[in-house]
Amino acid sequence: MAALSQDAVLGGFADPVFDAQTVFRRIMDAMARPGTIADLSGYATGPAPLSPATAAILATLADADAPVFIEGERADEAAAWIAFQTGAAVLDDPEDAAFAVLGHGSDPALWRRLPLGDEAYPDRSATLILSVDALEGGPPLVLTGPGIETSRTVAPLGLPEGFVTARAANAALFPRGQDLVLVAGSAMMALPRTTRIEEA
Repeated sequence: MAALSQDAVLGGFADPVFDAQTVFRRIMDAMARPGTIADLSGYATGPAPLSPATAAILATLADADAPVFIEGERADEAAAWIAFQTGAAVLDDPEDAAFAVLGHGSDPALWRRLPLGDEAYPDRSATLILSVDALEGGPPLVLTGPGIETSRTVAPLGLPEGFVTARAANAALFPRGQDLVLVAGSAMMALPRTTRIEEA
């Protein structure tokens, strides 16, 4: 558990019950409609590397039974914020994480170290929260699958090399596999494990 700092108590939900319910509805709506952009601005702010969207997602979903892994160099202030705001442990080892905060350029090879669930409990997989430069303006990708009537084209900017291949391998594991959320600033886009992603 990270040591408590003054910054850890700042930036949480102003109205914990109402804000958590509102953000939860927006996250679930984004998960039900893959590739759409949800606005999570004005709810939570945390220390780097937590974007406002990441902070809002973790403040809503992480708890004492859902630990978090933060990729990259030690992020003690972010770990303290998560611990104080959610009660979730922040792990050094990704293999037991329920949520993974992934930085720009994250290597998809790491993602296989995070929980994938199993046949009996596919829900025991990690949810990946990947930071990108923007949710628009990048090379187009075509999405298909549940929640998409025919297809949907998205264009996140700043996806890591090997992203499409890694997500195809993840989809092949269904019902196992990891759900993914892209975040940029205060915005998020959900790409569940059931979403097929192809280059346009």
